[in-house]
Amino acid sequence: MSPAQAALRIDDFEDLEPALTIIVTDQNGAEHRLPAEPGWRAMEVIRDWGLNIKAECGGAAACATCHVHVDRMWADALPPPTDEEVDRLDDAFDVQETSRLSCQILLSPEMDGLRLRLAPGTER
Repeated sequence: MSPAQAALRIDDFEDLEPALTIIVTDQNGAEHRLPAEPGWRAMEVIRDWGLNIKAECGGAAACATCHVHVDRMWADALPPPTDEEVDRLDDAFDVQETSRLSCQILLSPEMDGLRLRLAPGTER
């Protein structure tokens, strides 16, 4: 993806027909509708669309720089976090009941419309 495409909204594309869309609110409160595909991790979609997320370990759950808050309506719909993910969240800022590592959210068709908010401290 080119830098010119980064952080565009799905509404900017007429020919794009994504399998699903996730809605991500950035640290400044701006909402982004991001096209996604099943099998991708939420962190990969957020990062690849150019939103302001560090995601330093690239998905290995070895850091907490992809920390997100899952919308309460979606929190119970996701598979529960692993013990490793819960332990890693101890290193994150502003941990809440719905905190997750976005690298551990494997997208599926049932997650169309998933709403996430980038947590403070994840900025590049």
